[in-house]
Amino acid sequence: MASASTASVPAGRLLGPLYVPPAARAPYATKPADSRGRFYQEPESATRTCYQRDRDRIIHSTAFRRLKHKTQVFVQHEGDYYRTRMTHSLEVAQIARSAARVLALDEDLAEAVALAHDLGHTPFGHAGEEALAAAASSIGGFDHNAHALRLVAKLEHRYAAFDGLNLTWETLEGLVKHNGPLKPPLPGPVERFEARWPLELATWPGLEAQIAALADDIAYLNHDIDDGLRARLFGIEELVEAPLAGPAARAIVERYGELETGRFVGELVRVLIGSLVEDLLAETARRLVAANPASAAAVRRHGAALAAFSPAMEAEAAALKRFLFSRMYRHERVMASMNRAKLLIGELFGAFSAAPSLLPADWAQDCGAPGDAATMGVVRDYIAGMTDNYALQEYARIFHKSLSL
Repeated sequence: MASASTASVPAGRLLGPLYVPPAARAPYATKPADSRGRFYQEPESATRTCYQRDRDRIIHSTAFRRLKHKTQVFVQHEGDYYRTRMTHSLEVAQIARSAARVLALDEDLAEAVALAHDLGHTPFGHAGEEALAAAASSIGGFDHNAHALRLVAKLEHRYAAFDGLNLTWETLEGLVKHNGPLKPPLPGPVERFEARWPLELATWPGLEAQIAALADDIAYLNHDIDDGLRARLFGIEELVEAPLAGPAARAIVERYGELETGRFVGELVRVLIGSLVEDLLAETARRLVAANPASAAAVRRHGAALAAFSPAMEAEAAALKRFLFSRMYRHERVMASMNRAKLLIGELFGAFSAAPSLLPADWAQDCGAPGDAATMGVVRDYIAGMTDNYALQEYARIFHKSLSL
């Protein structure tokens, strides 16, 4: 097995079904001892690394608990099978942690970034975000990654000595930059935080965050297939012709014949996740050997992503996304529900902005005059934090009527 001190990739080796863990972290892994620390100085834990502590703070946060009742594509009344932001985040964390282990990275940092990556999402998935961005366009719109930073840096009120969760620099970097470098114009919350504590926005993040971003792609491709089949938005007969998933689906049908949906989905997702993860690990290992970064700082200076799918797999995944977009995200049943959700978000924003007294007292006290920028900023934060169910309850309270999604 390659040593962490050699130029080759010091990952664990796969020997048939057996996993041999690496002897030590890779030289390019993010190391807790080298962390740039926290914005507010505080003693570190005697029993946990700084990234384990970040992970635990995220899990215990109010924003993370709310993910249980924030949907991805479907709304709550559709049924109990479908993913929420919380179940999705847990799946992303599992994939990220497993991949980080093979590559001899810091598993806890990868897990922390994965668990935090969806904290800033609105109720009702991307439809809610689009509606909130449109309603708040006069004050800079809305961006879920920027709002996630605002949550962990300011809006969470768990500790007496500071606002936010006081996460490490590396976790914050991964949260903001997991999809790559940011270029101007920056969202307001990111720009303001950058002035306080620069996150080197023009560079790629550490490998742990890069892995978390790709784990997100792997998780949502697979669970959207799962959810779409269970909701009967498309059938197995369509899926066998789909890019990437088609060959695996056909092989399952040929081997097992007709299966109940749960067994078919479980078998398909198992195969697809395995294929995507193996490709990710192989391509990332190839890039690491070629670049030979000697540290996490060298990963940031490299100027391009070091964690990636192969070009062939990237093309297949993109084609599968297009299949899901047309069959699922633009399905008339989903679109009808999401259009009503957009209406709800827009009307809530207008009502709260015009009459901030409708807000809970602890939110209303931070408002300015009705309709001004300060008030709309508070309203934007308030709505972004809602769960699907709470948004429906607030709509009924204010407009004295229910809205069926």
